Amino acid sequence: ELSDVTFNAAISACEKCGAWENALELIHLMAQSAVESSAWTHNAAISASEKGGEWEMALDLFSAMSCSWVELDTITFNATISACEKGRPVWLSPNFRDPGHLQNFVRKCRVA
Repeated sequence: ELSDVTFNAAISACEKCGAWENALELIHLMAQSAVESSAWTHNAAISASEKGGEWEMALDLFSAMSCSWVELDTITFNATISACEKGRPVWLSPNFRDPGHLQNFVRKCRVA
């Protein structure tokens, strides 16, 4: 039987080798299977994106997570910041590295 533990273990394995595409597929399969995801699930997928050099995907995952009711935690912010830092997007200002900036983004998204 598929469970959050099964999916989280598989997504964690994807994280270890930077298989961000597989991690993303697993998150979609999780939703299709009506298995509830958690911060741990999304954090592992963001980290897989980071290791795969896919900072834009990490931001997409962060955005989706922040606009849902999945609890954001310190790992979420750190993994997203790390992915952006390694990708060095041109538009990334030094202020973005401040978790307060990300928290403001989350508040705006949740109010909308």
